[in-house]
This record gives sequence, structure tokens and C-alpha cells, in this order.
Amino acid sequence: MLKKILVARATAMLGDRLVKLVAAAVLTIFVARVLGASELGIFSIVMAWSTFLVPLTSMGLNNNVVRRIVQQQSSQQAMTLLYSAVTVRLALGLLGGSLMLLGFYLLYPDMLSGNKGIAIPVLFLLQSFFGLLLFEFYLNYQGTFRSTAYTKTVITLVSFIAKLALLYSGFGIASLILITGIEFMLVGVGQYLLYRYKQQPFIPGEAPWPAYHPRWFDAEQIKPLLKRSSWLWVSGIVAVVYLKIDIVMLGAMAGSEQAGIYAAASRLSELWYVFPATLATRYYPDMLKSYHHGLTVYYLKLRRFGLLFFSAAFCIALAMTLAAPWLITLLFGEGFTAAIEVLRIHIWAGCFIFVRYLISQHLIITEQEPLSLASHSIGALLNIGLNLWLIPTMGIVGAAWATLISYAFASFFFLFFFASTRAQLWQLITARHAGQR
Repeated sequence: MLKKILVARATAMLGDRLVKLVAAAVLTIFVARVLGASELGIFSIVMAWSTFLVPLTSMGLNNNVVRRIVQQQSSQQAMTLLYSAVTVRLALGLLGGSLMLLGFYLLYPDMLSGNKGIAIPVLFLLQSFFGLLLFEFYLNYQGTFRSTAYTKTVITLVSFIAKLALLYSGFGIASLILITGIEFMLVGVGQYLLYRYKQQPFIPGEAPWPAYHPRWFDAEQIKPLLKRSSWLWVSGIVAVVYLKIDIVMLGAMAGSEQAGIYAAASRLSELWYVFPATLATRYYPDMLKSYHHGLTVYYLKLRRFGLLFFSAAFCIALAMTLAAPWLITLLFGEGFTAAIEVLRIHIWAGCFIFVRYLISQHLIITEQEPLSLASHSIGALLNIGLNLWLIPTMGIVGAAWATLISYAFASFFFLFFFASTRAQLWQLITARHAGQR
């Protein structure tokens, strides 16, 4: 049953993520072509700050809420827990959006002029609707995957078409930011409406739960959940910092035009990350089953998956390195030639990111989740330090090297820092099939 659920979810996630990533990549190309590198830089910086809001508003509650709900003895307790978590996420979304706006104003006061001064605050505040995405996780638990994924995909496509239409009608970057904020709101509201339409009784024979309302909030129920989720919340924040801090620091230290050129290259590089993310979810049941059959069987399977993921990433990186001059010129134009060297460096980070998705599953299976926070912390500190050192002297190429080095350490080389993972790495290397010497 677990395998069927995760396979169905992985398939739905793959379609949704592919549409999102392809739409974002195509939009990046059109913004670069129509508005230029500086405007693309502004849009990329705003979206990087928007990414920082995701862990601030999720609070690590997604899967933990569902796990706690199924442990409740009564339907009333389960409903109160879910609605309390939604209330917390909505409130923290508004608070986090306000704090993001303050930080954005302190670092980029010039960007909050004109229409962007309206669009950016609206984006940050509308993102609080992501708090409603908890209803998606509850529907997934009840077996509804495709409807939630298809709803998000349709909204993404409608938003994408609207952005292209605005670009060709002569509208500026503020309109794209505003549409993105509306998209965030529609995704959250859409998942809630699906929940109201498709939810099944928590206990067979009982009536479905009533509509969400903040009056159902229960502090006593939510406190233990927040305490348990705290390390996931912190880990999520640190992970976003080390993944997105390059664009933020480039914007502050080198200007929006350089950030836009860097964003063009990094978008092509990160487009491939959807595959390991989805496949790791798909293979998780197989890894879990192997683990319960013995460490040797488990490490053999993990090694096979690891070699598969690394080989795929290596082939992609090699092909993109060779094609970079032609690809950048074709997609973005002669004004983005500086992005060629960035892409040739940044794409190799994928070799470590692909393998990291498997390592993350391994840490969960072996109950070593705190090491995820430790590795992300190493990556964040290293990325910030390297960017501070390399951007002033090497510009966007320095930011690309900082990304590659920090991703490598946070995704793989951190395994050598801890005794438990060093021993497991040796077991992985030396594992043999039965009958082999």
C-alpha cells in the first residue's frame, strides 16, 4: 500500500514539477529577450526572496501534521489539529511576508519604486495563502493525488500564459510579480476548495468536517507538533539559504543586471533537478524494503541507485558544458555571453545534487535526520563565505564556483565529517553480493 501511494504521488509530482520548471525556464528566456538582463535580475531576486518564505510559512508541518492526525482517537481531535496547523501557517505567512518586505527594503530600496513598490508587497503577502496547502497533504493521505496536482498544473499554465501575454503587450516586470502573487493565492485557495469537495469522513459513517475557521484553533494541540517540527523548520530555512543566497548576494553586491545574467545560466542548470527529486520519491519504498531485508541488500541497492543518479547527472553536465555557447546564444542572445562560463561551472553542481536526493532518503531511513540540518548549515555558511570572497574579484563566475563548491560539500563531502556516515560510506563501497569474495 505504501509503495502504491508513493508511486502515485511521485507520478503526479513529476508532471506538476515538470510544468513548473519548464514554464519558469521559458519565462526566464522571454523576460531576458523582451526586458533585458537587468529586469530579469530584479525578477529573479524577488523570486529568491519569495523562496525564503516557504520554510518560514510551512514550519515543517506538512507531513508531521498528517502523521499526528492519523494518531488521533476522535474525528474532532483530528479536525482541530489540522485547522490549528492551518491557522498557524496563515498567521506566520503574514508575519513572514512583512519581515521579508522589511529586509527587501533595507537591501534594495530602489526596487520598491513605481509599480514594483505595489507588486512586491502584494506578492509577499499573498504567499501567505500557501498555509492552505496543508489541505493538499491531507487529501494525499486520503488517496487524492491527481486532482491536487492537476489543479496546480492548470493554475501554473494559466499564470504562465497571462505573463507571456503581458510581456508582449508591453507591460513591465511589476505585472509579472503581481501575477505570481495571484498564482500563489489561487494555488492555496484551489487546494482548500478541493479539500471541501473531495474530503472523506475521518471515520467511516461520520459526516465530513465543517469548513475551516480560525475558531477551531487549539494551542494545546499545536504546541507539541511545533516542537517536534522545529528542526525540520530550521533545516528548511538553512537549505533555502544555501540554495538561493547566490542570487540575493549578487543583486546586493554586483547589481541586478549581473544577477539577471547569472539567473539565466542557473535556471538552465536547475531545470534538471526535477528528475532526481521525483525519482528519489519513487524509489523510496524499494530502499525502505531493502533496509528491512538486511544492510548488505540495502547498500547494494543504494549503491546501484547512486551510480545511476550520478551517471545521469554526469552525462547531462557534459552535454550542457559542450552545448553552452550555442545554447546561451540561441536562447538569450548575444547580450548574455557572460552566462556561458557560469553555466559551464554551475551545471556540474548537479552531479552532487542528484546524489544528495538519495542521501536524504538514506538519512531518513537510518533515522539520522539531524545530519540533514548539519549538512545544510555547512552548505549555507560555505556559500555565504565563498560569495563574499569571490563575487568582488570574479563576479558572476565567482558566484558559480561558490555554488559548485558549497553544493559539493553540503550534498556529499559532509559524509566524511561524521563517524556514523563515514562507516556507512565504507559499508556502501565494500558491500558484495552473496557468493562474491
